[in-house]
Amino acid sequence: MSRAQAESVIKNIIRDIGEECAAKGQAASETLVAFMVKAVVLDPENGFNVDRTLTREDVRQLVELCVGKLTEEGSPTLDTLKMQVYFDMNYTSRREFIQEHQRLLATRLGPVSRDIMDMQARTQADLEELYRRIISYMLLSSGVGSPNDVNTVREAAAALQSVFPQEELGTFLSLSSQDKEQQLAELTAVVTGIRIFNKFLNKGGEGIDDLPMLLNEALPELSGAMEASLLQTQGLAWRYTALLERLAGGQEPAGEKDQSPVLLRQALYNVRQHEALLKVILADVALCARQVETLQNDLESRLLNLKEAVQTRTAVSTAVVFPHFTVLSQLWAGLQDEMVLLNVQEAVALGLQPFLLAQAQLFPPAQLDLLLEGSEVRSDEQRMAESAEERVNVQEVRGRQWLFPGTMGNFSKLPLQYRGMCGYSLAARDGLLLPGNPSIGVLRLQDKYYVFSSREAAEQFSSRPDDFTSRVAERARRCPELIQLLELHHQFTGTTPYSEGPGGTLQVKAVCRCDSGTQTDTHLLETNLATTYQWNEWELRRLAIRLANLQNRVTHSTQTRLSHMRRDNDSQTYPPRDTACQTTRDGETNVPRPLVHMTRLRGRHEHPAVKTDLTRPVED
Repeated sequence: MSRAQAESVIKNIIRDIGEECAAKGQAASETLVAFMVKAVVLDPENGFNVDRTLTREDVRQLVELCVGKLTEEGSPTLDTLKMQVYFDMNYTSRREFIQEHQRLLATRLGPVSRDIMDMQARTQADLEELYRRIISYMLLSSGVGSPNDVNTVREAAAALQSVFPQEELGTFLSLSSQDKEQQLAELTAVVTGIRIFNKFLNKGGEGIDDLPMLLNEALPELSGAMEASLLQTQGLAWRYTALLERLAGGQEPAGEKDQSPVLLRQALYNVRQHEALLKVILADVALCARQVETLQNDLESRLLNLKEAVQTRTAVSTAVVFPHFTVLSQLWAGLQDEMVLLNVQEAVALGLQPFLLAQAQLFPPAQLDLLLEGSEVRSDEQRMAESAEERVNVQEVRGRQWLFPGTMGNFSKLPLQYRGMCGYSLAARDGLLLPGNPSIGVLRLQDKYYVFSSREAAEQFSSRPDDFTSRVAERARRCPELIQLLELHHQFTGTTPYSEGPGGTLQVKAVCRCDSGTQTDTHLLETNLATTYQWNEWELRRLAIRLANLQNRVTHSTQTRLSHMRRDNDSQTYPPRDTACQTTRDGETNVPRPLVHMTRLRGRHEHPAVKTDLTRPVED
């Protein structure tokens, strides 16, 4: 079967599963169905062989299994998978969001921009219409006011008139399309900066929201709500973990005797996944808060500098204030992006709440309290504090590379495997999720870093790492929600989430990097010879005396005969010009050439000069 045929068969299977789920009243997206198909095929209990072509019976069985799992009521596993798919489809990184937001804005403004570029104004009415369209484009592009508000349009028109009078529309129309777009963008930035500055001076700013105040109010509120939700989710995870440990230790819960450990593990995976995704969003909110603080500080300082520059002068050059207005517009656009990004993050966080209903209905708070009666519920911080003093003895575990706090500069940024969970507990304690403690020691194995919940777990895992990693992978095949929860995408082909495809990442991971430097000797044996080196102390004494004598010498200067009473002299002459004239008759005459010789020119005053006429006749 060719690749195209295989893809066609897979698409048909996904379509059939989606139609059957819709017929049973359960809407399932193609992404969720595709992930469920992969999970069912990977589960060894279902008996599918990925190395051979599926028969019709295999396809029918695959469709039935997927439809059964997708329509299962009250399944924490299904809710976890839906949560993962929802997050992958709705969450984007900060860089991707800003790029997508700018692309959508450019797409929406495309028709308005093309109308301005293509418009040919021939009359005064056409010029006025073009001017109005430019104003509307500026308001829509900057997002600081509505083009339907009369006061906003009037203020924007006044600002535009001050930098681009209507009389200059003729020059604008003569430009090329590319130059028009560039000038339109520059004018938009300057006009927006003028309106923001007027709002700062309380002299305008109609329709401009107070973004700094709104962000200062929204950030603490959103952070507080998400931290409260995170604390509640973590509390459920700690209680589920304590109950599973109690069941694993052979103790019966105080409540119902037939409590299923499988459902408890599924509920634990559900809340742990919610906790991990909330931490990703909270990290973005914290980064957004830092970015907002930086933008506000820059905006405030720029406004103050511009106010001082404008108020201290009666006339200000455009070359001085226009760059300030452009920067104001850019800073304001950055605040707008942060506001939209916060709204998206809040919407994604709220969208995760419905995927917690299944485990909440299976284990109500009152029932959990009854089951945990007499049990100690420890938080992740308490578990780490209890095992903080434990540390792997490197002498007992030879042949392995262990990293400890303080041994490297970026220890806290190591990309830990299994999202920081203990791999030994996952494999040896029936899929129990326990947070690892890096203080015990981080095992480096084939450029992967593993943490453990106790020293015994670290020693056991390091003795047979291949066995435990394969058992963890086998557990992930049986519980598909663990593939994304533990970040095992690369071990299973075709299960990489949407956000880890080209151009995106699920979350920003710390890269293990450090600055290092080495120094080597260029020449082990020095071959340079110092020719001025002296070892004889008498020679050194002679040089010292000569230097001392030089210090007592005086430099003299003399005037030479060649330079005495001399100066540079320049003169400028004009070369003779060739002239000619034309007459009606040509005539020639020959005259004697005068020749006079004078003597005694250098004599004394009492002896006059003698003049001798040496002119010869023409005939001679």
